[in-house]
This record gives sequence, structure tokens and C-alpha cells, in this order.
Amino acid sequence: MHRMTRDARSAEIRAPFDGTTFRFKGDAVVLEQRGGDRLMRIETAAGTSETYRVTRVIGGRTREDFAGVDERAGGEEVVLPVSYVFATHALRYKGYSVMVHERDGLRAGPAWSRTCIFCHNTVPEMDRLLGAIGGPRSHGYQGEQVDAWLSPDRRARVEVTDTAAFAHDVASELERLGGVQPREQDPSRLAREAIDVVRNAFDGRALVEEGIGCEACHGGARAHASNPAVSPSFLPTASWLRVTDAHAGPAEAINRVCARCHQVLFSRYPFTWEGGRREQRDHGAGGSHINSGEGRDYLLGGCSGAMACTACHDPHGGGNDRESLQALGTPAGNRVCLGCHSEFAKPDALRAHAHHDPEGAGGACIACHMPRKNMGLDGALTRYHRIGSPTDPARVLGDRPLECALCHADRTAGALASTMESWWPVRYPRQRLEELYGSLDANVLRATLERGKPHEQAVAMAVLAQAGARDAVPLIAPSLVGEYPLIREWAKRSLASILGRCDVDLAATDAVLREQASRCVGFAVGVPAPAGGKEEDPED
Repeated sequence: MHRMTRDARSAEIRAPFDGTTFRFKGDAVVLEQRGGDRLMRIETAAGTSETYRVTRVIGGRTREDFAGVDERAGGEEVVLPVSYVFATHALRYKGYSVMVHERDGLRAGPAWSRTCIFCHNTVPEMDRLLGAIGGPRSHGYQGEQVDAWLSPDRRARVEVTDTAAFAHDVASELERLGGVQPREQDPSRLAREAIDVVRNAFDGRALVEEGIGCEACHGGARAHASNPAVSPSFLPTASWLRVTDAHAGPAEAINRVCARCHQVLFSRYPFTWEGGRREQRDHGAGGSHINSGEGRDYLLGGCSGAMACTACHDPHGGGNDRESLQALGTPAGNRVCLGCHSEFAKPDALRAHAHHDPEGAGGACIACHMPRKNMGLDGALTRYHRIGSPTDPARVLGDRPLECALCHADRTAGALASTMESWWPVRYPRQRLEELYGSLDANVLRATLERGKPHEQAVAMAVLAQAGARDAVPLIAPSLVGEYPLIREWAKRSLASILGRCDVDLAATDAVLREQASRCVGFAVGVPAPAGGKEEDPED
């Protein structure tokens, strides 16, 4: 994770800065190199041209993003408009990895220091805590504590126990950032005043360390550095601070550290899992549907108080844990769960619980309790980290598709509901299932394509593509020209898998895109109805 942000002059970069041109509608970005500098030249259809010197590379596991300064005008480092995606070995419009609406052209994005810096670098914990201390009236800002996105019963309580000491430390931090000395004395109002300074003044010079360093997770740990026998605390500590949590424990503390950054729900796409909506923070907002929300989702689930993220993920492994993570999706991976659920250790007990062959794919705990239904950054479905059961009423009655259909793609809504009811003590109102799928006799995945929300449709596309379902092509095709570019990518990838190829340039103009989409599937492709009201979307 230390490679999360790197200096562009010394970093190893995989993106092709060799004159490669990325075209988007009528605009273009040219990637080139001059001496030790990498440059992005943005040329618009209106005839304007701007060149940015790349200063920072962001990421490096699944893609590279970039920040830079205007070569002629200087100014702040800004987010540059293209990403390089490793899975496709291609450039893509920056921002299209989350559910944002379509852009009308290429342009440099917002200031890097106000959008990317907190989660991709090591920052003072003081600045991260200000939102929690300031309370619900605080202005939102990058990197704030995850708890605002949790239901009230899952939140930690952050209290200032020594107002004078807190005010002293705030004043010192604001002085370091070049801000004015605070006027407020009440901790909540003082924190809100400090947030305004952090929002406007925090930049690369204020970092503890570029990239994710030890202190990003382990805190200052001065006592540990002096005496390794003293374990570092994963909870924030200060002479003026008290953090209490109804679910406190070593595992929960670690999970909150991970969730500081893995909490993404900010694309303004209104829908979440469990039938929730993004704005319903206090009323079960639901889980995220893309990568980078896993930490928050895990805190919402059933195991966060007893099992840390590190039971499965090695934060020091440099991203080389793909094989071990794949093994966890097999019955052999059940060892992680059996530490608490030892009653399922014997095959007969697991068979009675899961109603599947304990040695087969259905015998893996996470096959049912962490289903693959999130859109991964590398174009493959990843596991949903809100650990629960596919029989949970919120999942059965609030979401499409029924999670059992992710493995049983040929089943109808009525058949799956009846099977679950025969195996476990659950009952589902048939009227609600008919509202979701149109009919109890409807195939779950195909009905999801016809009636579902865009993120639900993406899951159905991927599963049907894996099954080679050619009859699903007419149902997938409209998403090639839908309102969300990310869903267009999933539609193109699914159709290419089913048909063998699908030569569609998703960066083309709308007219060209519709023409190519129609040629891909062999019939005219219309524009589907939008899923919700259009809103302004920030960059990802």
C-alpha cells in the first residue's frame, strides 16, 4: 500500500507515455514524455489545448490515476482525466470506475488535495477525527471517519475529555496548515471551524508520509517504537480523547482502521444493497455495490465484532494474495469461519446447515454468506462484504437478483423462494416477489435485466455471460447505451463473452455508440429508461 501515491518522476509507471492518444467523443488526451517528465496534453473539439505535467501517480494494483499541474499556468495539482486500467491494458475516462453519469468531454478534474489525498496517503489522525467531533452539522470532507455511514447502533462515540488540550492541538495543526487561529472554544464548533481550514489548506506538504505508511493504520505508536513489547493501539489515542464503541474489541478496532478508506458510497448513485438508498444514513442505508466499500460493509455485517479483516487479507502482502483469497472461496477456506462456528466442522453438520455437498462449491461458507455481487475494479464480480445470509428478508425482498441465482442461474423466483422455505424457517410474501420479478415463474436473472436497477443488472449480466446465455443478449444490449458508463462497460464485457466479440467504442459519441451497439448485437439498440433522477457527480 505504500505505492498508493508516488512521485511521477521516480515511479515505475505502466501507462503508455509514448505518444498514445485517448479519444473521448470529440476530445483527445495525448500521453507523452519529455526528458524526465510525463505529460498529458488535452485537445478539445473546440480547438483548445492544455498540457499538464504529471506530478503524482495514484494507485498501482488495478489501475493508475494521475495528478498534475498546468505546464503553462501552474497552480494546484489537479486530477487528470484518464486512468490506465491493467485488466484491459487500455486508457479510460477517470471517474468511470464508479456510478457517475456520462461526461460530455475531457477536462482536468478537481484539486488532488481535496479529493484523493486522505485515503491514498498517511495523514494526521487529528485531521481525520474532526468530522466525528464536529458532529452531524460538519461539512463533509474526504477521509472523515466512517461512522457517519453506519447505522446509529454501529457507530463509535468520540468525545473530547479535555477542552483546553484539544484546543491547543487544533491551534497547532491550523498553524501548521497556515490557517488562522481558531475563535471557537466549544469542541464541536471548534472542530467544524478546523474542518474548513483542512478542506481548503491541506495539501501534499501536510502529509505524514506520501502513500500508505505504517502510521496510516498503526497510529503514531511512539510507545511501541520505544518498546516493541508494547502493542500499538488501533484506536485513536490522545490526552484529550475518549473513543467508546458498543462493539469494541481488537477485531472491531482493526476493521475500523480498514474502513477509514474502504467506505466508498460517494458517487451520488442513489441505490444501495438491501433495497436501501444512499441518503438513508440513519435508516439502513444498505451496502455498497462496487469495490472500496468493503470495510464499511463488513462493519455492518454479522462477524465484525469477532473477526478482523486481516483474518483473510494481508495488509503487508503488497497485493500478492490472489491465490490465498481464491482458496478461501473453497471448503478448505472454512477454517476461518470454524474458529467461531465449530459446530459445522463435521461434514454431516455442514451438509445439514448448507443443504449442499460439503466438499463441493456450495460447501464453502463464503459462497452463500459473502456472494460475488459487487462490481470489481478489474471487471470481475467481487464478494459482498456485509456478511449475512441469502435468506435475510432484506436481501430477498429488497434486492434483485436472489443471491441463490448467482449459482443457480436457471431457477425462477418462485422455485428459489420455495426451496429456501423448505430448508430453513423462513417465509416470503409472494406479492413482493411478483413486484420484483413480474411473475413467480420468471427466471430471476433475466427478470433482473428487465426490471432491475443498474447495479442489479450488472450482476445479472456477468452471471449470464459466464453461463453463455445467448438468449439474454436482447436484455443486455440496451445497457450498452445506458445512463451509467460503468454499466456500459459491464454490458460490453458480457456481450463479448457471449458473442465472441463486441466492437463498441464506449468513448465514442452517442450516435456512433448506438450504431456500433446495434451492429454488435444485430438489431437496433434503443436507450433504456433512466433509473433515477440525474445529479451532479464528483470524480471517484
